[in-house]
Amino acid sequence: MSSLEIAAPRDHAQWLDANDPLGEYRERFLLPEGVIYLDGNSLGALPRATLDRLHEVVARQWGDRMIRAWDEGWLEQPLEVGARLGPLLGAAPGEVVFGESTTVCFYKLACAALQLRAGRRRIVTDLDNFPTDRYALEGIARARGAELEWLRCDRVLGPCTDDVAAVIDADTALVTFSHVSYRSAAVADMAEINRMAHDAGALTLWDLSHSAGSVPVALDEDGADLAVGCTYKYLNGGPGAPAYMYVSSELLGEIDQPIWGWLGRREPFAMEQGYVPANNIRRVLSGTPPVLALAAVDEGVRLVAEAGMERIHAKAMALTDFGIALVEVRLGELGFSIASPRDRLRRGAHLAVVHRDAHELCAALIERDVIVDFRRPDVIRIGLSPLTTRFVDVWDAVEVLRTLVA
Repeated sequence: MSSLEIAAPRDHAQWLDANDPLGEYRERFLLPEGVIYLDGNSLGALPRATLDRLHEVVARQWGDRMIRAWDEGWLEQPLEVGARLGPLLGAAPGEVVFGESTTVCFYKLACAALQLRAGRRRIVTDLDNFPTDRYALEGIARARGAELEWLRCDRVLGPCTDDVAAVIDADTALVTFSHVSYRSAAVADMAEINRMAHDAGALTLWDLSHSAGSVPVALDEDGADLAVGCTYKYLNGGPGAPAYMYVSSELLGEIDQPIWGWLGRREPFAMEQGYVPANNIRRVLSGTPPVLALAAVDEGVRLVAEAGMERIHAKAMALTDFGIALVEVRLGELGFSIASPRDRLRRGAHLAVVHRDAHELCAALIERDVIVDFRRPDVIRIGLSPLTTRFVDVWDAVEVLRTLVA
């Protein structure tokens, strides 16, 4: 794309929108008039189908069927929605299930990994990993006498294979990173990091919160052991939507998670004394599934599956390419720069735009109905959710920034 096209009026962005293969999906979401929403990487927009689905669950299932609805589909929701999500993550049937929040699911699988590698003490992660993962690991390390190895990685490129190779050893039990960096959108080399961890006898745990629904994920093909992720970002599951867990089929027969609850037990309605874990992915479940929330997640997952990850990723790359070019051509002389990877295959669906006054600029943008995120110390994070973001939204947001600073 030439600088002339980028510097031209917004006609070119309108042309890109008119020729967008995913353009019709925007109408399938409720989006407020006059708002430029560039924060779908924090909270995805509301699918219109979710309104009808929730009314069905509340009015007919809960209201009419009442407790009978547990035997008419509710109890199977964690597995059924997991089965729909699994192909989007490159997972085989029976490897994905829905549980609690991302933090709780991460805690369960991290503890399970340490149990599987008893006798090893070290956990490897990076200082720029998402905070909830870091805090959960600190608590686990203190409770279990483990040792945390903190990698100080490039804040744009994230954990690189050389960083990881330098610290893994025979005492490493777990290697855990975010697949897509929450700050810079850098995509980690999952396959190579898995290989290095396995060569040392360690397990891997991936946080897919900024991956699912935005970039291709190949958990089985890349040799992942464990993974978790939230559903309220690119999967549009709604605020506080439940997270999912992935367990490689190779580990399913032996994994032992720490929060034993009745729905993780073999034959839970037998109500027998003593805990015996289920012999499938149910063994990582604990308590009663959140029926209303899972119904909302299901609609978001269906939309993403229908659109297809190949088309979604293509648009994510095109949007972020467009955004980078706009920032460089229209904002480059005003103190802005890009702190996301330039390689489109190593970049997720958001951009980190750096400016010394980022905090004040974010507040000013939001006042003008351009919804973005601030990330310390100097990043304006622009989320480009492929199913809802238009190219003209990116152009208009950059123009508002240009006006604010100029």
